Amino acid sequence: MALIIIVAALALLAGLAANRFLRPRLLSEDDDTGMAVKDLVGPLLTLTVLLLAFVLVTANGSYGKAEVASRGEAKAVDQLVEAAEYAPAAQKAAIQADAVCYARAVRTQEWPAMADGNGSAAPSVRSTDFRRVFREVEGKPVFGMLVAADNKRSEEREERLTQATASIPGAILWFLLATLVITVMALGICLPRRNNRGQVITLVVITALLTTTLCIIRDVDRPFGGIIDIEPTAISEIERQATRDYLANHTAADLPCDDRGNRKNI
Repeated sequence: MALIIIVAALALLAGLAANRFLRPRLLSEDDDTGMAVKDLVGPLLTLTVLLLAFVLVTANGSYGKAEVASRGEAKAVDQLVEAAEYAPAAQKAAIQADAVCYARAVRTQEWPAMADGNGSAAPSVRSTDFRRVFREVEGKPVFGMLVAADNKRSEEREERLTQATASIPGAILWFLLATLVITVMALGICLPRRNNRGQVITLVVITALLTTTLCIIRDVDRPFGGIIDIEPTAISEIERQATRDYLANHTAADLPCDDRGNRKNI
């Protein structure tokens, strides 16, 4: 994001410098004439609409899917905890404990890693423990409910990790940045050299708007690592509920993991 702002600012300065030093060699018209403010806004209208369209598509795409997947994953973990109520006491306690540990691993380890588009192996360890307990109740009515909820959890987690990576290729982002640079520099050259305060102010505002739009595109395309990011609110709430259910019959010392979801014996 900082690179986009720096390049856009350099493009603005280059355009104004070209207006001062290059324009007299290219144009023979009087220095007091040039492109009016309304003429500056018009040619960029199409480009602005296209950039805003990218923002809307991205916001409704990658960001929206990531948020839905995060909530769906938390709901699936909650279903696991609820289905465990129908399992024998030993398996019920193990599933509830694993749910707490899984939620902790997602919240404390995988969520920060997703800011860079990565995942974490810690939640996978807990999901392996889920399946180990499921085998102990295979053949019982609760087995189907547990497997269905775990499959849903796995699908939602995979979708969440997929959306953590950028959906807009880097080549497209660089193309948009190049378009911004060319547009700003061309408009800067067309400004009149004197009596141009209104045009300069308008060009600065347009540059700021286009730069902000491009920054928004990049930020929204990374739903877990930008300014407009998705917080682990849903999984944190499920962690709290699962912990409450587990501590109703056990102590915190009985949990097989630490506060970060790692095994205590590692």
